[in-house]
Amino acid sequence: MVKLWNKGVELDQQVEAFTVGVDYVLDQALVYYDCVASKVHAGVLEKAGLLSSTEAELIKQGLDEIIELHSRGEFEITSDQEDCHTAIEAYLTDTLGEMGKKIHTARSRNDQVLTALRLYYRNQLQEIAQLSQELSQAFAKFVEAHGSVAYPGYTHMQKAMPSSFELWGSAFIDGLKDDDILLEAVEKIVDQSPLGTAAGYGVPLDIDRQYSAKELNFARVQENPIYTQYSRGKFEVMLIHALSQFTADLNKMANDLILFNMQEFAFVKLPEQFCTGSSIMPQKKNPDVLELLRAKHHVVTACEFQVSNIVSNLISGYNRDLQLTKEPMMKAFKVTIESMKIAALLILNLNVDKEKCEQAMSADLYATEKAYELVKQGVAFRDAYLQVAQSLKEDA
Repeated sequence: MVKLWNKGVELDQQVEAFTVGVDYVLDQALVYYDCVASKVHAGVLEKAGLLSSTEAELIKQGLDEIIELHSRGEFEITSDQEDCHTAIEAYLTDTLGEMGKKIHTARSRNDQVLTALRLYYRNQLQEIAQLSQELSQAFAKFVEAHGSVAYPGYTHMQKAMPSSFELWGSAFIDGLKDDDILLEAVEKIVDQSPLGTAAGYGVPLDIDRQYSAKELNFARVQENPIYTQYSRGKFEVMLIHALSQFTADLNKMANDLILFNMQEFAFVKLPEQFCTGSSIMPQKKNPDVLELLRAKHHVVTACEFQVSNIVSNLISGYNRDLQLTKEPMMKAFKVTIESMKIAALLILNLNVDKEKCEQAMSADLYATEKAYELVKQGVAFRDAYLQVAQSLKEDA
C-alpha cells in the first residue's frame, strides 16, 4: 500500500502499528466530510489551472462513488492505509489512474484532516443544538405537568425554603439557554476554513482559498497557516468545554433525582423500565441510568483534560501528538449526544409523588417567610430574624 508520505523506505511493522493507532477506525466518521472537501478542492485546482475541467469532473464523480459506498457501509479503510485520506486517494488512483493522484496537489494531510474534522464538528454541533432544544422542551412539559407541586428546597443538604418543580425544571431550561450561547460562541470560532494552509506554512501556488471556504460554507478563511495548525487542539478544548456544560447540567439533574428518588424522600419515581435490579437483592430498583448520567460528565471533562495536556508544550507547526486529540474529541461528542437523548427520555417519563412532597413541607421551611412578615410590620430584619429563630427554638 502506497502511503501519502512514503519515499520508498519500508516502515518497521511494529512502528507502523504504533503510529497508526486507531485512526483507520475513527476515520470512518470522516469519510463523507473528506470527500465533500475534496470535491471542492478539485474545483480549486480547476480554477488554478492545475486540473482540466474533465479531470475535475471525473475526480468529483469518483468521490461521489466513495460517498455512496460509505453510505452502504462498503468503503473500507485498512490499517496499512492509516486513515481515510489515503484510502480515498487510493480509490481514486485505482479507478482513475494517474489522474487520481492529482487531488493531493496544493494541500497536505494536515489541512485535509483539519477541514474534514471541522465539517464533522459543524454537523455534531448542529445535533447538539437540536438536542438542547428537545431537552428544554422535555423540561417544559415536565413543568407543565408537575410544576405546581411544592417540595422542600435544600441548602447544605438541610431543609431551607419552599421550592417547587416549576423552579427546579425551569432552572435547567435556563441553564441550557446559557449552554446554547457558549456553544454558538465556540462554533463561531471554529467556523474557519483551514483548506490550503497545508502543513502550516501554505503552498507556493496561487489557489483561491476564499472560493473553497465559500463552497464549504465556512464563515471565513483561517488566514495564518501557522495559527491554523496551532488551533488544532485549541479549538477541540473549547469544543469539549462547551459540551461539558451540557453534561454538567445533566450531572446536577441526575444528582437531584437520585436523592429525590430515594425511599427516604420519594419525591419522584422512575418508571420501572428505567431501573435495573440487583443480582442478589430481589427488592432493588436501581437508578443506574441516573448514576451513569452523573458519571458521563466526568468522562467528558476527562476528554477535555486529555486534549489540553496533549497540545501543551508543543512548538508551532504540526506535531504528530495532535493525532491523539481526535479520539477524545469524538468520544466527547458521542457521550454528550447519548446523555442528552437519554436525559430527555427520562424527564418525559418522570413521575412526581405529590403526597410525599406535601408531607415533607414542614413548618421550619417557612421561617424566612415569617421573618419577612415581621419586616412588613416595621421590624428590622435582624430583629425579625432573631425573633423567628427564638420561636423555633422554643417550639422544638
